[in-house]
Amino acid sequence: MGLFRFLARVTIGLLFVGHGTQKLFGWFGGGGPEGTGQFFETIGFRPGRRYALTSGVAEAGGGLLFAAGAATPLAAASVSGSMITAIKTVHLEKGIWMSAGGYEYNLVLLAAVFGLTENGPGEWSIDGALGKSRWGTMWALAALAAGAAGSAAVLASARSESADEGESEATFDREPVETTA
Repeated sequence: MGLFRFLARVTIGLLFVGHGTQKLFGWFGGGGPEGTGQFFETIGFRPGRRYALTSGVAEAGGGLLFAAGAATPLAAASVSGSMITAIKTVHLEKGIWMSAGGYEYNLVLLAAVFGLTENGPGEWSIDGALGKSRWGTMWALAALAAGAAGSAAVLASARSESADEGESEATFDREPVETTA
């Protein structure tokens, strides 16, 4: 019946919704657009508030779609792009283990989203109700590639804006004060 896919998809999707609403509204102990924006500025994303809102929409919107099993590859691309950007800007230099601020959790989420996209959201989903309970490997790879391309575009945009303000790309290599991404 697909109970595992249903529970995994809803859990992961709703956690992304929560993560996004931390940025958008300050819910669940988040910084909201202002606090998250200030953090984003410390890692080179200017204006930080705009990037906080964009990230929040990608996470909350993508998470909501993912939880509902609606447009699953699009949802996967959205949340994957957010996780790839978080890895590149906050966690990569700290190594893999989360105990040191690394990217372990982000990598697990990427793998889970990939697997659920490949195997599909199941019958208990909007996609399933529309006759698309399984997407397949090519769709999962395309979603991951789209997420990576979106991440690269966001990073390029942020670097370009930083360069326009006379800052070096080294801003992205700075040790952030906190890690909320």
